[in-house]
Amino acid sequence: MRASDLLSIGEIARRTGLSVSAIRFYEEKGLVTSERNAGGQRRFLRRDIRRLSFVLIAQKFGFTIGDIKKHLDTLPDGRTPTKADWAKMSRTFRQELDKQIDHLTRLRDRLDGCIGCGCLSLQSCALYNPDDEANTLGEGPRVLMGDELTNTSKT
Repeated sequence: MRASDLLSIGEIARRTGLSVSAIRFYEEKGLVTSERNAGGQRRFLRRDIRRLSFVLIAQKFGFTIGDIKKHLDTLPDGRTPTKADWAKMSRTFRQELDKQIDHLTRLRDRLDGCIGCGCLSLQSCALYNPDDEANTLGEGPRVLMGDELTNTSKT
């Protein structure tokens, strides 16, 4: 490894647009690792620019640090995702995004008539949630939280 392959945390911050504290946070969470030079300063591999960019993109899609780490941990030797790695990971991300989109679409479509049952409309609830079926699924707006009622008359 050449000395030019190692970058200071300030250089990584400048190249990624992240704050130094954010990089330390990601390091603490195991998304990147650093080496220490003789003076005790952090030094990151040049490839960490791409790893951190991957983290930022995945977070913008709404994935948690835990989700992102799980995917990065599948890569050997902590390397940066390749195009093939990204294709594989993106399939999983796409499935999760599709679930989120479906959930948000249901929320939007039911927003004006029902809070999914919590319940604001006792008169129409006989149609959507007869006998308070949603109550058996737990507390809160169960339908909007993604639970399905077994009643066939629901919309």
